[in-house]
Amino acid sequence: MTFGEQPAYLRVAGDLRNKIVDGSLPPHTRLPSQARIREEYGVSDTVALEARKVLMAEGLVEGRSGSGTYVRERPVPRRIARSGFRPDGGATPFRQEQSDAEARGTWESSSAQAGASGAIAERLSLLPGDRVMRTKYVFRDAGEVMMLSTSYEPLAVTGRTPVMLPEEGPLGGMGVVERMAAIDVIVDNVTEEVGARPGLAEELQALGGVPGHVVLVVQRTYYASGRPVETADIVISADRYQVAYHLPVK
Repeated sequence: MTFGEQPAYLRVAGDLRNKIVDGSLPPHTRLPSQARIREEYGVSDTVALEARKVLMAEGLVEGRSGSGTYVRERPVPRRIARSGFRPDGGATPFRQEQSDAEARGTWESSSAQAGASGAIAERLSLLPGDRVMRTKYVFRDAGEVMMLSTSYEPLAVTGRTPVMLPEEGPLGGMGVVERMAAIDVIVDNVTEEVGARPGLAEELQALGGVPGHVVLVVQRTYYASGRPVETADIVISADRYQVAYHLPVK
């Protein structure tokens, strides 16, 4: 192979990818069989198999048991609007995560005490094993799961207070800012870091993805006078949603 030349399996995968993108192989069309790929492109069975694996990993095709491999229908990405810290009151968890005022979503949650892992302890300026309230959320828009979130709050801050359980008590279901204010903890800053990684099996199952799909992860932390009082990992399907930030000019 000369310098700069692609391996054969990538060239085959690239040609099939182009056919999928330009509509020559429309959604729900059966992908050419391994034998057909071998004959059409003059490659070995190994190359044909690896090319199909590439398309599968990219989420362009899916296997159907006993039937073959088919082109997946590609959703048009929808926008998840975020605007960071909002001091206005009345923010529900859904509105906290999706700043689009027109969005009307629902959420499910479950809370339990846990020991902070090393990574979470570092983000919350705790020691590993310190107790936190871990709350897992599933956010839906029009019945469709749009994102997952796992939130962690130090029990050193919220323990034995009316807001210890985010979804129960007098402020149950309100946002972090309002709940913290109720115990005289004034949130004045929030940071968000966005990254991407392969989705975990349970995440993709909940989000409607397939193995190998990439997810966006928003790592958010709320601060009160420099002290982190809540941190969360928000997981979004990268092929179905785009994250748009609306930041005020000061």
